[in-house]
Parts: sequence; C-alpha cells; structure tokens
Amino acid sequence: MTPHRALLFAAALAFVIDQLTKWIVIWRMRLDIQGQIEVAPPFLVFRYGENRGINFGLFNGHSEWMPYVLIGVSVVISAAVWIWIARRHPGAWGMHVSAGLLVGGAMANALDRVLYGYVLDFLNMSCCGINNPYVFNVADVFIFAGAIGLAVFDHGSGGGKPRKTGR
Repeated sequence: MTPHRALLFAAALAFVIDQLTKWIVIWRMRLDIQGQIEVAPPFLVFRYGENRGINFGLFNGHSEWMPYVLIGVSVVISAAVWIWIARRHPGAWGMHVSAGLLVGGAMANALDRVLYGYVLDFLNMSCCGINNPYVFNVADVFIFAGAIGLAVFDHGSGGGKPRKTGR
C-alpha cells in the first residue's frame, strides 16, 4: 500500500467509524430520546448533543448560514491538508495516516452538518470529581489524533535544506 492509499484508507475508516458509532448510539440506542445513557459513570456517559458551532460550541447560534460556512471551512482545510501532505511529504507514512484521520473526521462532521444542520455529539467523559459539561464525538477524536500525528511525524521538513552544524 502506498502512503497516498494509506491516507485514503485512514480517511475512509475514520469517516465510517464515526458515522457508524453515531448511528448506533444516537439512533439505535435512542440517545436522541433518552438524552443520557450512563455507560461507565462517571468516566464515560453518552449524552446527546447538537453542536451548531465548532469546538465547545464556539460560534453557536450566529446565523442560519453558519452550518454552510463551517462545511466550506472543513472542506477547504481538508483539501489543503491533503495537498500539503502530497506535495511536502510524499513518502511519509505517519504524515499520510495522520492526515487521513484528520480529513476523515472533518468530513464526517461536515456530513452531519449537511444532514442535520449541526454535528451530533454523544461522548462525555469526567473524572476525579470534575464534571465535564462538554460532549464530543468519535470524529473529534480522529481530528485531534490526526493533528497530533501531523505534529509528531513532521520532522521539521519545512521545505528548506537542513542547516549544517559545527565547523
């Protein structure tokens, strides 16, 4: 498998896993009706959420056009990451897989915005007496993991020649 195919595979896998988990938890387990399901309290609770903004509800409730703006931003950033990886890191497997996770997660959330006008969230994690009021989804985990992977696997290849050290 080439690095480019690894990117495609990681993107498709992240997309499918996110959409499948949303379908199971929200529609099959009826989280949309129950509102909350305690899976392993307090560490893991399924709590229904409709994110009309971006992370932590930022830009929530701004205008009726906001979902379309956020869909456009997701598509543009995903395309930019894809092109950047293909041009700057053609053989870097870790970079390709990380980019795939990020792109797949972003596209899964963009599909939610197309279908519902908001992103479906259901994961809530709290610990040690701290009550976390925020919910997120599996796509958010893939986006975060992909961004971390891009930072970890980018070994300073900014396009320039490496500097020589010493005399």
